[in-house]
Amino acid sequence: MEIVHVYTKLRSDFGRQCLFSDRPAQLLVDVPADPSLASRFTQKDRRDQGLQACRDMSEHQVNTKRFESDSRGLNHEEGGWPKDVNHQEMEQTIRFRKKVEKDESYINSILQLGSVMEHCIRQNNAVDIYQDCFEDGEKLEEHQEPPSAKTINVFRDPNELKRTVTGLSWHPDGGEKLAAAYSCLEFQKTSRDISLDSYIWDIENPNRPELSLKPTSPLVCLEYNPKDSHSLVGGSYNGQIAYWDTRRGSQPVETSSVEHSHRDPVYKIIWLQSKTGTDTFSASTDGQVLWWDVRKLSEPTDRLVLDPSREGNPEQALGAISLDFESTMPTKFMVGTEQGLVVSCNRKAKTPAEKIVCTYDGHHGPVYALQRNPFFPKNFLTVGDWTARIWSEDIKESSIMWTKYQMSYLMDACWSPVRPSVFFTVKMDGMLDIWDILFKQNDPTLSLKVCDEALYSLRLQDNGRLVACGSQLGEATLLKISSGLSSLQKNEKSLLAAMFERETKREKILEARQREMRLKERSRSEQSRSEEGGREDVDQSPLQLMARAEEDFYVLTETEMKRN
Repeated sequence: MEIVHVYTKLRSDFGRQCLFSDRPAQLLVDVPADPSLASRFTQKDRRDQGLQACRDMSEHQVNTKRFESDSRGLNHEEGGWPKDVNHQEMEQTIRFRKKVEKDESYINSILQLGSVMEHCIRQNNAVDIYQDCFEDGEKLEEHQEPPSAKTINVFRDPNELKRTVTGLSWHPDGGEKLAAAYSCLEFQKTSRDISLDSYIWDIENPNRPELSLKPTSPLVCLEYNPKDSHSLVGGSYNGQIAYWDTRRGSQPVETSSVEHSHRDPVYKIIWLQSKTGTDTFSASTDGQVLWWDVRKLSEPTDRLVLDPSREGNPEQALGAISLDFESTMPTKFMVGTEQGLVVSCNRKAKTPAEKIVCTYDGHHGPVYALQRNPFFPKNFLTVGDWTARIWSEDIKESSIMWTKYQMSYLMDACWSPVRPSVFFTVKMDGMLDIWDILFKQNDPTLSLKVCDEALYSLRLQDNGRLVACGSQLGEATLLKISSGLSSLQKNEKSLLAAMFERETKREKILEARQREMRLKERSRSEQSRSEEGGREDVDQSPLQLMARAEEDFYVLTETEMKRN
């Protein structure tokens, strides 16, 4: 049966009917003009005006909230075993493997996969994807960007009472962490409420330190073990040595006893090259250099008193404030002193007098930094007073190169680990200076204002791209150096070797000339003394002079009486 719906509507609801037809135009209404209305109207002048259809905008700068990252650990447990097999029981796992290996489907699967694996192995052996096909070809000279440095991060002391960053050390594996030692070196400004902690920072997270190190006394220096990335050793303000293993937490594993430690703050500590990787040595302003084994810090393994008279007298010792050790010279080390001297020492000498080899005198104040050139170990860099100086081991009288006197005190310096001609210095006015002595010697290649307060410490990453600067108010600023200052240049080593050799020869000639002038002066003085040998000695005592005058008086009176 078909269902039909019918919808109906009245014709009146549709409105008026539309009738369309072709017809000529027809005037419906004609309103004539009324002259009386003209007085009510005012004629306006035409005017062009531009309009802006956009909304008014204003520019503002806002510091967004810093992204906070947190490190989490994940424990992975072995899985994939059947429920009835305990993977921690070796007998059950061996029994299950033997059962599976006897299965025919397992054998067929191994045979099928074997041909596929063999094909992949042959393919890898045929093509070496790491081979440099154009190794012998000439490298295209890249366009060198101008020297520059930009700030990456700033790590601030989280305590209310800010302390100076006195020491910095990079993590040996990749340099993703930075250890900073915090202490107040001005004894009069120390407070009981001041924190003793030092920190290890993740360079990607400046909001919160990754680990806090809690010594018994504030740390002045801190150093990662190059052979063990979990080990650190630090020198304290009270002279003690502390050793940390980061896997064991914030407390030190070992601490040296007070009676066998330094009597002054430990300004520098360095790890030594040894089979065990546990040997260090430290320097302090008490005039001692002490050797330690971190496995047993109850007492030092060796001791050297920096007495320039080679008598081993602690009262005459020079206060040590910087230290350098080169792994290619395992028996030699150098010490920078408060008196401006650099002492070259030999640890393996038989007697204490022979351990002090020679001294270099060139600064008017403490030698705050001392480091050998990593490419030319015979040449070393020192910083003290207002200058930085480059020395040669063969020249004792004077440095072979030096910077002009700066307006502010220099506090630290170090060589670039990748470019032999580049070194870095920091000053009390907050400036970081980067010197390239092949480019120019009188002025730094790049000067950068890091902060408004004084900079006290400086440390470069092993790849030479990142540099950390520690300030007086507890800020460790991380900067990235441009590629031109952090990549080895063409013929740089040979050019610098020729420069060092030329300057060394020049100083040797000047030293020989000065020695010759001193010999001539000495011979002249000896000759004048021999000529005056027949004359009377004017340096007689008063009694002898009175006796001689009395004798002359009696002789004169006797001669006068004989004449009369």
